[in-house]
Amino acid sequence: MKKIVLTLGLLISGLSLFAQEVETYKDVEAKKGVTKNMDTVAWVYNGNLVLGLNEGMLHNWTAGGELASLTFNGVFTGSLTYYHRRSVWTNTLDATYGLFYAYSNDFVPRKTDDRIDLTSKYGYRLHQTRDFYFVFLANARTQFSKGYNYDLPEWDTFSTSKFLSPLYITFAPGIEYRKGEMLSLFISPLASRNIFVDKYYTLMDPAGAYGVKYGKSFRSELGAYCSARFQKDFSKTISYKSRIDLYSNYLAKDSYDTAGVLVKADNPGNIDIMWDNLIGIKVYKYFALTFGLTAIYDNDLPYKNTYIDESGVEQPKDDPTSGLGWWQMKQMFTIGFNYKF
Repeated sequence: MKKIVLTLGLLISGLSLFAQEVETYKDVEAKKGVTKNMDTVAWVYNGNLVLGLNEGMLHNWTAGGELASLTFNGVFTGSLTYYHRRSVWTNTLDATYGLFYAYSNDFVPRKTDDRIDLTSKYGYRLHQTRDFYFVFLANARTQFSKGYNYDLPEWDTFSTSKFLSPLYITFAPGIEYRKGEMLSLFISPLASRNIFVDKYYTLMDPAGAYGVKYGKSFRSELGAYCSARFQKDFSKTISYKSRIDLYSNYLAKDSYDTAGVLVKADNPGNIDIMWDNLIGIKVYKYFALTFGLTAIYDNDLPYKNTYIDESGVEQPKDDPTSGLGWWQMKQMFTIGFNYKF
């Protein structure tokens, strides 16, 4: 009888210790996802929503300016991560949208920002005491609504992009160094990137559009891909989030038209770059200052400092930022509602 009681006691003690080893959401969240416990099973999520609204009105203003204007900006960043022992499944979403309304153009909205960026990664920890994972990554990038070239006189006649056109989809196996939610560095020597574009856009230019050839709607690339993410709360009121993506297409080469004329020069050394930065400063419970800066370089998206007017004559653009060349730059500063979870 004593042996039975002793055996039951040992079993109960062992089960109790095992239960204590299995971390929960609160355990992992409190450590910002940094855990070496191989018995961890938990969902961890976080997100940040920023909504900004700016309004202005002038009357008899001698310095001049827009009679009436309204600007709206929305930014959402969020992640959902599932920990299951040595496996980690991470999903992140970055979405932005902005509109500008002005009296001078009859309050017809013009976009100032538009982006959908979804990444899903499954990782398997290579060693229980190391922070390296074998990872399979999938990423999709597109936009919410139609885009236009507002430099043109009749800009609303033809759109330059729309929802799912272009659509960039990347699949990549690789190795990732991961330090909780704060830092991750993913490298893949063999990544597939696919670009989908409506023929409506590739037929507009002999060089095609978004890297897709004239009259086509799809392009496939194979290359090396690197993605690094960093986020940190420096205090209870100041946070910083950054991401940089690099892609080199092994298959890149010069493109020629049917007459043998070079329409686009390209090679694997033309690395695509996307660098995203977001700084948040909380000023009150649900209000914050948000500063964002995004820089993109893509050899498939050249910069032109001229346009063709209605009479077919090439005219220079009135662009004070033309010195940036092919770099795509987006900067925003918002004071508004902020909800973090």
